Amino acid sequence: MSERPLIEVCNLVRKYKNRTFGNHYTTAVNDVSFSIHSSETLGLVGESGSGKSTTGRLLLGLEPADEGRVFFEGTDITSLSSREMKPWRRRMQVIFQDPYTAINPRKTIQHFIAEPLLVHGLVRSLREAEDHISTLLRQVGLDPSLMTRSPHEFSGGQRQRICIARALL
Repeated sequence: MSERPLIEVCNLVRKYKNRTFGNHYTTAVNDVSFSIHSSETLGLVGESGSGKSTTGRLLLGLEPADEGRVFFEGTDITSLSSREMKPWRRRMQVIFQDPYTAINPRKTIQHFIAEPLLVHGLVRSLREAEDHISTLLRQVGLDPSLMTRSPHEFSGGQRQRICIARALL
């Protein structure tokens, strides 16, 4: 492919200081590089603790990289501030492996899915977001009448579909 990648990750590194052993560090992500073109999908697969979720958080700028760069549509987003990242985050989504920890248990599914619409000012209220949410829930095979329920009322598979609905938004 000759077109510029949608996402390009170059030599990404993330280390965490070990609280027990002073100046020792645990490397969560070590020299990760890949690119994704607009027509491609990437799934990160690996053992528990291998750095999949950390890589996702680094891509979204939710954690700082210790080394390396992340480019989105050719723009280096690695060192952007939270304010500078806001328009980029609107176009980026990650579906984390564990739907039980991805959804706030104190919020309804309606609020969980609507949150990006509210944060980015695309709607002014949950009520205004209902049509969007209904459409998304249908797309992932869930009845829209379930949107006012709490996360504990859903199975793991249903929660994963709810996370996918939010990512599609």
